[in-house]
Amino acid sequence: MVRHKMDQLSATFAALADPTRRAILARLTEGPATVKELSEPFDISGPAISKHLRVLEKAGLITRGREAQWRPCQLDATPLKEVAVWAENYRRFWDASYTRLDALLTELKETEQ
Repeated sequence: MVRHKMDQLSATFAALADPTRRAILARLTEGPATVKELSEPFDISGPAISKHLRVLEKAGLITRGREAQWRPCQLDATPLKEVAVWAENYRRFWDASYTRLDALLTELKETEQ
């Protein structure tokens, strides 16, 4: 069986695929937080939160510091830039589609009048 190293974009999308991980990232936009603080809104075990954090850390979306016995997590949005660049190609497609739709709607409106 051949295993390929996951590219950064795939790792980012894989990490973002889970709603719990997206919620954790959303919380981290407010600033660093401990594992306990991150786990409070969820009805899942500590080990389950730790697993989510490992996925986010492996994808490069969070970093973990060391402050005494605490290991606060912090958002690192750098990999999200690659997602934005990737999605930009599709934005141009959507914009062109909306431009064509606007033209069609204008034509239909003029035809009705």
